Amino acid sequence: MSNKHLGHTARKRFGQNFLHDPFVIDKIVSAIGPKNGENLVEIGPGLGALTEPVAELVDDLTVVELDRDLAKRLRSHPFIQDKLNVVEQDALKFDFSSMVDGNQKLRVFGNLPYNISTPLMFHLFKFCNHIQDMHFMLQLEVVKRLCATHGDKLYGRLSVMAQYYCKAVPVVMVPPTAFKPAPKVDSAVVRLIPHKQPIVDLHCIDTLQQVVTSAFNQRRKTIRNSLKNLLDEQQITTLDIDPSFRAEKLSLADFAALANAVFENINHESCRSN
Repeated sequence: MSNKHLGHTARKRFGQNFLHDPFVIDKIVSAIGPKNGENLVEIGPGLGALTEPVAELVDDLTVVELDRDLAKRLRSHPFIQDKLNVVEQDALKFDFSSMVDGNQKLRVFGNLPYNISTPLMFHLFKFCNHIQDMHFMLQLEVVKRLCATHGDKLYGRLSVMAQYYCKAVPVVMVPPTAFKPAPKVDSAVVRLIPHKQPIVDLHCIDTLQQVVTSAFNQRRKTIRNSLKNLLDEQQITTLDIDPSFRAEKLSLADFAALANAVFENINHESCRSN
């Protein structure tokens, strides 16, 4: 099967799969619901499958594109070039807060390259205070992990950290045939809505990351063993958490309680803001 679509050859190093199914595109744009006057940002616009229909509905749209050929193509688009602010940068390194204008938060969307989707979301979580919502096309399994609750097999580090920052809801299912070249996996669009207020009491986000990573790096072990370098069994029991549980059984509230206990034990002198 050819990797060329609309005159552009998909580049494997950028994880490019171009959306082309008009029915699926319409469903995604409807799920995003773009309105004129909003601070809209698309990550990885590619050949404009989402860019074009969104730009038909609004007067201004910022797109962040790493591929210089695609960025050049968008800047000279025959119909929507005057509506686009093309930012030719790596989204993984981009400061999204620089796009905030006054109190108007960002609405971020995109068909994310699957090879960088998880680190990109962790990068975006840092800017949740500046974001109204996010709509992303992702591998279906990643969407399931984002939405998984404690007790589910797919529940893991991504689930806990994403749910600390956002409410995650799957909104559109997408088959491989909607792309060219077709990926070998099913996809889905997820809606991520940052919490207006923290849903758990947390002293330090870095400590939560440390605890969650330690627990899920050894997910077959009980937390008595996976967290033994951070807390002893008695300290875990004092929090009304069973030390014989594995990580997948712990809720976000449980992880926050463990992280707060670790933070108080270690008494960090410095910690980045939540």
